[in-house]
Amino acid sequence: MPSPETLERFIAAVESNDHVGAIEQFYAPNASMQENESEPRRGRDTLVANERAVLARMRSVGSRCVRPVFVAGDHVVVRWIFEFESLDGARRRMEELAYQRREGDRIAEEKFFYDPAQLQWKAKDKEAK
Repeated sequence: MPSPETLERFIAAVESNDHVGAIEQFYAPNASMQENESEPRRGRDTLVANERAVLARMRSVGSRCVRPVFVAGDHVVVRWIFEFESLDGARRRMEELAYQRREGDRIAEEKFFYDPAQLQWKAKDKEAK
């Protein structure tokens, strides 16, 4: 079960947009991440490399935890809202639930649940509508 302090430090790291650092610090070496029903990515090094590749395509990312965070033993559910701006100025807002299985203070498995329609980019001038 994660300590409340560790959980708060993890949320703070993500909200400060240190996504790579959060993976490095809070995920187990053999951790996995899964997007909806896609094949999971496995291994912390793979997770870090994927996160770096995603962030390299962004001009900016905003991350916010929507509370409460649910903890039941070794399982945690966090509701996130992310605001992405790509290098070409397109924008995307994503809301997701992250379902985590913890081994102590480390995330061993994480599965994200979100509406795939959110993956559509909106041109900057169309966003105001």
